[in-house]
Formats: sequence, structure tokens, C-alpha cells
Amino acid sequence: MANTKSASKRARQTAVRSLRNRTVRTRLRKMGKNVTGGTGAKEETSVRDLISAVDKAAKRGIIHRNAANRRKARLNRGRTAGQSSAPSASTAKTPAA
Repeated sequence: MANTKSASKRARQTAVRSLRNRTVRTRLRKMGKNVTGGTGAKEETSVRDLISAVDKAAKRGIIHRNAANRRKARLNRGRTAGQSSAPSASTAKTPAA
């Protein structure tokens, strides 16, 4: 229990802020799971939305800015790896007939 008036106010503020931060972190986790399961143009828009949400969370101090940069780098790395792993028609080797 808080001993002073200011300490009790701080406890109330902390409770409200932690609830708000927890909802943002949960939303980020859910968005991340949706991105990993998607494909195509839908995935592209969801990746952009996730990157935007990560940036906003970092700006507000909900997640650390380096953690946000790391998440975005992993997303982009995974996205480019997925694009390069699928061979295009021009670079695919055709069997000799």
C-alpha cells in the first residue's frame, strides 16, 4: 500500500499504463502471427501494417527502439528470402531436351 498521496496516484497511473501497453504488445504479437501465415499481396499490406504498428509502439516507449528495429529487420529479411526462394520463369533452368 502506498504511504503518500503521490505514491498512490503513481500506482493508479502505472496500472492504467501497464494495461494499455499490454494491449499494444498483444496486438503486435497477433499481427506477427498473421503475417507469418499469409502469402501474396495480402501479406505485403499486413507486413506494412505490422511495421507501422511496431514503429508506433517504439515511439511511445512500449517496446525498445532497438527491439523494434530488430523485428522490422527480421520481417524484411523473411520477406525478401521468400521472394528470392521462388524461382522466376526467366531464371529457372529448363531441362535439356
